[in-house]
Formats: sequence, C-alpha cells, structure tokens
Amino acid sequence: MITLGIDIGGSGIKGAPVDTDKGEMLKERYRVLTPQPATPKAIAGGVKEIVKHFGWKERIGIGFPAAIRRGIAVTAANVDPSWIGTDAKALFEEATHCKVNVVNDADAAGMAEMRFGAGKGAVGVTLMITVGTGIGTALFQNGELVPNTELGHIEIRGKEAERRASDAARQRKDLSWEAWGERFDEYLLTLEKLLWPDLMIIGGGVSKYFDRFASVLTVQTPITPAKLLNEAGIIGAGVAGLHQPVGKA
Repeated sequence: MITLGIDIGGSGIKGAPVDTDKGEMLKERYRVLTPQPATPKAIAGGVKEIVKHFGWKERIGIGFPAAIRRGIAVTAANVDPSWIGTDAKALFEEATHCKVNVVNDADAAGMAEMRFGAGKGAVGVTLMITVGTGIGTALFQNGELVPNTELGHIEIRGKEAERRASDAARQRKDLSWEAWGERFDEYLLTLEKLLWPDLMIIGGGVSKYFDRFASVLTVQTPITPAKLLNEAGIIGAGVAGLHQPVGKA
C-alpha cells in the first residue's frame, strides 16, 4: 500500500510517498522549513504545503517531535509549547482533508528500521536513538514498540541530554565529531545502565557520519547506524499512516 509519510523536525518538515510493503520512498522527498515559532497553525500550514506538492488525497502518516497519546500531543520537544494538549490528528486532518495518523517521530523512524533496516529480525531489546535538532528514542522488545519513551530528556550533568549531545549542540559548540562523540558516548552509557539493550541503532542526521565518531564509543551493547539513514522518519511515518491510534475512529 502507498501512503504519504511526513517527518516533522525542529528545522525541517519532509515528506514523500512511501511503498509500505518495500519500505521505499517512491519520489524525491519534498522539504519545507519548520516555521518559527512552530505553532500548531504554522506547522499545519507546512504539512498542507507538502500534501499540495504531491497532489495527495489518500492516507497520511506523520512523525511528530512529541509524545503522542491517541492523536493528542502531550509534550512539545523543539516546537512551540502551545502544542501540548493539541489534537494533532484532528488538526492535520482538517488542514489536509485526508485520513491522518500521528506518532512520535523517533517511534516512526524506529518502526522503519525494525521492519526494513538495521533492526530487521532483531530479538530482545532494541533501542533506536535518533539524533538531529534534538534526541529521540524508540524502544522495542522482540520487534514490538514501547511508545513515547522520550529518553532524550534524561539528565546528564545537570542538563537535558539533548542539550549536551544532540547534533544541534555539536553545531552550537562547534565540536569536532570526536569531541561530540565523547559527549554522545556518555549519554549512551547512561542508557545502557538503565535498559541493557541487546542492540542500539543510531539514526537521524548524524547516522551518515557514524564512521567519524564510532571509534570513541565505549558502550558494551552492539551498535550500528540506521540502514535507512535520514529517510527512516519518512518511511516509518508512511508505515504509521496505515493505522489509526487507539481510541480513534
């Protein structure tokens, strides 16, 4: 089945039609800048622009940087705080006139990697970490998602982890990949002590630079870059578009 996958991030909103059987984008992705401030109305406008670009009228899946409970945003990471309590599903359906399912953006990327990428066939506990403007996490037990883990917000040295170890932090501090990798390793070691996963998958924008910082990582857990790289969010959102959230018609 073909759906439209849309990945909403702190700096960009990206989308493309997705073949959910093959895990492939069928057209080149279309990207618009995330509006600032990233209010519900403004982001809905960006999503509408992507839908219009593809002339889309069918199902849509959206990965959004927040914990999503039955279509409602209950946090607001790297978007305007006015998102908290917003019915994101209803908002995007009104803007696009399409059936929409909304999931956490890291959960969407993880779903893609578990179905088509580095996590395919993995057993036990798999932890996907997406690194870009912020840090997102997706946790799986034998391939089954535990939604909305949001472990990018745990505290490291008195600060939220993503304030120290996201790619935005690397750019803000003008860190080399090696210096940033040491910060990121500290974060991974903390997650390892909390969860003891069987596999860690690194996704998001930094995944294509994995070789530049892999040598400084000291976690015991096997660790690998995402095979779908930065396309995982769009593909996973497309997969999520096949479903409706619990409690929604």
